[in-house]
Amino acid sequence: MEQIPYKIYLAEDELPQAWYNMRADMKIKPAPLLNPGTGRPMTAAELDGVFCEELVKQELNETDAWIPIPQEIRDFYKMYRPSPLVRAYCLEEKLGTPAKIYYKFEGNNTSGSHKLNSAIAQAYYAKKQGLTGVTTETGAGQWGTALSMACSYFGLDCKVYMVKVSYEQKPFRREVMRVYGASVTPSPSDTTEVGRKILAEHPGTGGSLGCAISEAVEVATKNPGYRYVLGSVLNQVLLHQSVIGLETKAALDKYGVKPDIIIGCAGGGSNLGGLIAPFMGEKLRGEADYQIIAVEPASCPSFTRGKFAYDFCDTGMICPLAKMYTLGSSFIPSPNHAGGLRFHGMSSTLSQLYHDGYMSAVSVEQTQVFEAAEQFARVEGILPAPESSHAIRVAIDEALKCKETGEAKTIVFGLTGTGYFDMVAYEKFHDGKMTDYIPTDEELQAGFDRLPKVE
Repeated sequence: MEQIPYKIYLAEDELPQAWYNMRADMKIKPAPLLNPGTGRPMTAAELDGVFCEELVKQELNETDAWIPIPQEIRDFYKMYRPSPLVRAYCLEEKLGTPAKIYYKFEGNNTSGSHKLNSAIAQAYYAKKQGLTGVTTETGAGQWGTALSMACSYFGLDCKVYMVKVSYEQKPFRREVMRVYGASVTPSPSDTTEVGRKILAEHPGTGGSLGCAISEAVEVATKNPGYRYVLGSVLNQVLLHQSVIGLETKAALDKYGVKPDIIIGCAGGGSNLGGLIAPFMGEKLRGEADYQIIAVEPASCPSFTRGKFAYDFCDTGMICPLAKMYTLGSSFIPSPNHAGGLRFHGMSSTLSQLYHDGYMSAVSVEQTQVFEAAEQFARVEGILPAPESSHAIRVAIDEALKCKETGEAKTIVFGLTGTGYFDMVAYEKFHDGKMTDYIPTDEELQAGFDRLPKVE
């Protein structure tokens, strides 16, 4: 057996001092956000009315490869970072594969996921700007939990709009948000104009991230002293999440390990973008090559069946237009149990990289995902979140391919969080009540037909 520890920890002083901005090394930059009214690229002044000023600068920055991490954020990171990179020896043995499997575990904090990496940064900049509070959306609740923690730390008010189906499926995650002082409203709700409009058009809907975004943006723009913050999709979020990949690469470099395959689940793109950031940088600069795989639910297949087009980031169509792989902002996914992946579009940065062939994507059905989750939990001792389990599914599949071919490839995947608040989903899986839903071409076409016409 190789002399590589089961868990590889970096020292505290090895924590990244700067975030890495992939866009600086992209030859073809992501298309700009567009003002839906004028059709022209959004200016910093226009975005300042919705987002914090410093975050707007990060959102629009396409030239600086490295953005220094403020000391206050690094000090907070030290409470739970660096996070462990784990060699999955037990899973390798169980599978009987010659592949070497590693996972970066981001669930070792109270929020239970990687989301805290960006939440604390966004709360810091809001506090620094002198704001009263922030609004946001959350799917499975991991982002809302992380943001409520961050806002509590900096003394900010936090208003969370939680996708209704997840609000009902995951009541304990909702209560963790309330422990940290956040108000939590199921979305779509009758508390906003856009929420009432969505309910009228889709009565009885379980909601989606696109619906919740619309409500959170409306509340932020109508309340002085508030700004909207987002847990995925945006360039600034991928920037903050690059600490995941930077730590992963530093840990692997310590032992001279170069991955062949890097796998991450993909909803809006934050954890995937963060995990692959430094590896993608090497690929963009021609310094190394990696097989990078994005994994999404078959019920919400933005990459694998979506269109690369300008679209609204929200169902209420009040946000800027982003060029991304999308199913259409009017598409409301089925109420599957990976709530954090129920978004109709993908990060514009990742969409451009996918479009240009720097990474591939696969979609998987939910029952297969939970089979992999249970297999992983039984041998590795961590109950994974449904979102993370999409990456586990494909990591296992790739390891089994190695078993067939005899290739000893090195596989790295992102274990974005734990699933201890997702027991309703596990219960349905065990009771045989979990179903797989794949939207028809006709259903997807209805969303495509409503894409905005952009010249």
